[in-house]
Amino acid sequence: MSELLSFTLFIASVAIYAFKAGRNTWWFIATLLVLGVCVILNITLLASNYFTGEGITDAVLYTLTNSLTGAGVSKYILPAVGLTLALVAVFAALGWILRRRRHHPCHYGYSLLALLLALASVDASPAFRQITDLVKSQTREGDSDFTAWYKEPRNTIDNPALNLVYIYAESLERTYFDDAAFPDLTPELGALQRSGIDFSHTAQLPGTDYTIAGMVASQCGIPLFAPFEGNASASVSSFFPQNVCLGDILKNAGYDNYFIQGANLRFAGKDVFLKSHGFDHLYGAEELKKDVADPAYRNDWGFYDDTVLDEVWKTYQRLSAEGKRFSLFTLTVDTHHPDGFISRTCTRKSYRIDEKVNQSFSAVTCSQQHIAALIEKIKASPWFKNTVIVVSSDHLAMNNTAWKYLNQQDRSNLFFVLRGDQQQQDLVAVKRNTMDNGATVLDILGGDNFIGLGRSSLSGQSLSEVFLNMKEKVLAWKPDIIRLWKFPTHIDAFTVDTEKKMLAFSGARFHLPLLLRVGEKRIEPLPESEYSAPLRFQLAEFTPRDRFIWVDQCYKMARLWEPQLALSTDWCVSQGQLGGKQSVQRVDKPQWQGKASFPQTVIDTARYQRNADALKIVDNDIRYRADSFVFNVAGAPEEVKQFSGISRPESWGRWSNAQLGDEVKIEYRSPLPAKFDLVIAAKAFGPNASKPIPVRIGESEQTLVLSDEVTTTTLHFENPTRSNTLIITPPDPQVTNEGNILGHAPRKLGIGMVEIRVVARDG
Repeated sequence: MSELLSFTLFIASVAIYAFKAGRNTWWFIATLLVLGVCVILNITLLASNYFTGEGITDAVLYTLTNSLTGAGVSKYILPAVGLTLALVAVFAALGWILRRRRHHPCHYGYSLLALLLALASVDASPAFRQITDLVKSQTREGDSDFTAWYKEPRNTIDNPALNLVYIYAESLERTYFDDAAFPDLTPELGALQRSGIDFSHTAQLPGTDYTIAGMVASQCGIPLFAPFEGNASASVSSFFPQNVCLGDILKNAGYDNYFIQGANLRFAGKDVFLKSHGFDHLYGAEELKKDVADPAYRNDWGFYDDTVLDEVWKTYQRLSAEGKRFSLFTLTVDTHHPDGFISRTCTRKSYRIDEKVNQSFSAVTCSQQHIAALIEKIKASPWFKNTVIVVSSDHLAMNNTAWKYLNQQDRSNLFFVLRGDQQQQDLVAVKRNTMDNGATVLDILGGDNFIGLGRSSLSGQSLSEVFLNMKEKVLAWKPDIIRLWKFPTHIDAFTVDTEKKMLAFSGARFHLPLLLRVGEKRIEPLPESEYSAPLRFQLAEFTPRDRFIWVDQCYKMARLWEPQLALSTDWCVSQGQLGGKQSVQRVDKPQWQGKASFPQTVIDTARYQRNADALKIVDNDIRYRADSFVFNVAGAPEEVKQFSGISRPESWGRWSNAQLGDEVKIEYRSPLPAKFDLVIAAKAFGPNASKPIPVRIGESEQTLVLSDEVTTTTLHFENPTRSNTLIITPPDPQVTNEGNILGHAPRKLGIGMVEIRVVARDG
């Protein structure tokens, strides 16, 4: 109903403005912008629904404000291009329609009516309602009975005797195991499910409906509701730092905790969560590539399930043989929406429904075969008698090609347990939810029977049985759960740890580099990551009065406010206001203590504009005062007009990158001396070592030979034509991910430059 109302108001606004309003630039821009917002909201809703099937949820906000490294995006490129083109077309059409009466005088009454109808259309749209509900849920008071139901377990297990293998099966919900609905879809894993303790009514609650959220719910007994203040959840160094989770308890009880998956660990911050709660051994796409038999055998997300589960089996064998007490968690990926992936080693490669092969069902029948094969190997091993195996879906399947068939069933999450220490076959039909999973496992291992809001389904009562509407109750507790992050609201003293690259204050720890917007009652952390703008660009968007603390490499801030540190790659702390005073302090100790200090100052609009403009200068256009080209900082000396073929700064210098240009080309503002020495500190990449490297100045050419270690070479040039351009041509650039940023395209490296100096020579 709300969709129809919003659409009707939208059409009415367009019609009234197009046929009645007349010419007025302000009214045209205002109406177009509001109508554009309405279009963008609805496209956002459509895109979110494509992923979640439920519109704009916490899952969407969390994923967009956390690390996207390693996301498998290739299957979404075509839909994304289609949406972008549709958006451009809609804006163009709106602009054309609204300007139909541009030759007529403005009618302010109709213009105002059209704008009000556009605003009403935005307000009535389901997307706007969903977003406002999410924002409100972050700020309300919460439910006073939360502390009565949230229970913290003991942080250890007395006399642990069993090892744990915990398999998170991506989107592999229990619904797939209904033989009446989907015959012969899961025969291998289904037989194992029926031979163990099978929990048949595991519900999915808000904040548990995507992978990292399902993991947090199952291990910590709470939904994943994060503080979306800026990108707070991406910058904070730990998940729910005060909470006791399953991994913490296992570690304290003497377990070595392992986690193995095929995708990148950084995606959605899984690495941060696991490291925060007891996991010391993490293996993802980057870590496994040196161990797997075929590093090139990958899907969009990472390594296929057959590869990953082979590594799990090898790890299980090694740890068991060593007599270690261990937990071994793994996460599959082949059943990921929108339609999954089929590995090359499974024999069940396709599944037909409605007389057609369905890719999502095919991925399910393939992946479950691999999971079953791993379990059968563990069961046949001499170590199974000391092992508990848990198989659990991380969440219900999202909007995939099996979606319409799944929604015709009574859906629930998968959770079953196989005990090696005792045969136990049982169907447990109590009402429960995924927050109960960790408590149930802890109970089996000999610990408490509760974690957070989770209760053991073997010896306790799930809160899903206590409350008639558990979903409503969880949403009421959302502000209380967000407060468990212990997110600071003020800053006084703080510590910069240069070894761990962390900033600590008010009991919280954050990754560096970091920018803080410091309000009277609110601290907004703004991290620098692979999907966010560099911190200086984010700072440039602050208002003149916004107070900030910026911890970063000195050269990024010092060129504005402390020129003598403009070439320093040490850590510095800058504080102040863009329209007022700013200070820069170099961090000169491994554990550096600082104080937040914002002296009263007069705000100067012109000063603010100069600072904002300077912060927005792109890296290659930055210029600093120096008598040489120093490559481990951004920009170039003032004498350089422009340069090309050079990659980003790294701690030691910069690589040439043939993806940006076949040659390293440095053009100086003035002609170079008639006679000079060119002093080059550099190294070669791979096969470029020991090969002659041409170095040209005008018509003069010299040969440079480098090793794979940094050396300093002096070349003697005569430059009678007074050329102003230096050209270095690496002989054999190599495509590689060496030293690359995760998620970035490979570079084509030739030589690594540390410093280049031009020294005039007499005579």
